[in-house]
Amino acid sequence: MHLLLRTLFHLFRSRRQPKLGIWDTSSLPLRVLPTDVDMALHINNGMYFSLMDLGRFDLMVRSGMWTVMRRNGWNPIVGGETISFRKPLNLGARFTIESKIIGFDERAIFFEQRMVSGGEIYARAYICARLVSKRGPVSNEEIFAETGQPPADLVLPEWIHEWRLNNSLPSTRRPAPHTWLK
Repeated sequence: MHLLLRTLFHLFRSRRQPKLGIWDTSSLPLRVLPTDVDMALHINNGMYFSLMDLGRFDLMVRSGMWTVMRRNGWNPIVGGETISFRKPLNLGARFTIESKIIGFDERAIFFEQRMVSGGEIYARAYICARLVSKRGPVSNEEIFAETGQPPADLVLPEWIHEWRLNNSLPSTRRPAPHTWLK
């Protein structure tokens, strides 16, 4: 909820930006606001992922995928994220969120996103997401029927496959008991 108005603003703004293909890279210019920072006056580590949502929304809206998702009743669900930080983005700093799809596996879509300022990467994240509908997960075949086939050179790095497998929790149809406290 803390980014609701900002998200709505950027969804509206993205509709007026130049169109992109779904396989292109989105670049969303932003500024570090007082609501983004912690006591050290730089972006709070948890806020990076919330801001990166804006970058993925920008790519989806500008490529027309947002319209496809709404028409088909598809909703994006994040299943895993990992991030590395290099430098802090301080209050008032201008930066861009660069977002692109880097591949697929049988269950998920993978994004790479970067926070860039002055031509340098400040943070980089990898996000594993899938589309779901009332019928359940949306298959790659359904997605590709709407977007076209991905470029032939869009090959997911092997370490991303391993990361997803090693990082994932059991499906919601299997138990995942919590055993720390007895």
